[in-house]
Amino acid sequence: MVNRFDAYLINLDEKLSADPKNTRPAVVISPDELNRNLETVIIAPLASTDARYPTRIEVDFLNAARFVILDQIRTVDKSRLVKKIGNLERPVQRKLLDRLQELFAE
Repeated sequence: MVNRFDAYLINLDEKLSADPKNTRPAVVISPDELNRNLETVIIAPLASTDARYPTRIEVDFLNAARFVILDQIRTVDKSRLVKKIGNLERPVQRKLLDRLQELFAE
């Protein structure tokens, strides 16, 4: 089961294969109701970057400072989820939801 705020390695190869060459970490941001009923999930990349923008939420993940990059969200098929690598902590979840609401408010 894929849950909101789970972090995965995502296969970004053009064609899926058993041996992915291009994997990147990302966080599932789609609501659990969608995650349960669709074959796709909405993700935001998780990266270490020096670019600090309001659309990038700083997190301590895998013992390092990283950012959830909300200005690069996309939808991927669940078959591209290679491996679960963790999940975001509750305070970060709230901050991420607040920022998404700001981004999509009128």
